[in-house]
Amino acid sequence: MEETSPSPRLHIRIVFNETGMIGPGKAELLERIDRCGSIAAAGREMGMSYKRAWMLIETLNAMFRAPLVESSRGGPGGGGALLTETGRQVLSLYRLFESEAAEAGADRLSAIQALLKESL
Repeated sequence: MEETSPSPRLHIRIVFNETGMIGPGKAELLERIDRCGSIAAAGREMGMSYKRAWMLIETLNAMFRAPLVESSRGGPGGGGALLTETGRQVLSLYRLFESEAAEAGADRLSAIQALLKESL
């Protein structure tokens, strides 16, 4: 059976300044928060500590004019988190940028892949 190489893929990180950036990890965290309704659950799914997930969300919330994630404290009624309209917009724009970059660079990625050793 012939083994085929996986397609090359891009990992886009947009760096706004020394501390302000968004990349695949933060985008995935936002997507999981949107699906799970919880920062803790999203972090757990990613193998990330609760503290790390919270720190990333605090960083994202501080970067933009409006917060990307709103949360409510836990307790007897339970807590939760949800993406704000700004959060959905930032995530959507990031994923669109990622997709467009991959499409625009597909020929060059294939050309680079063709130059790889067979064992890679």
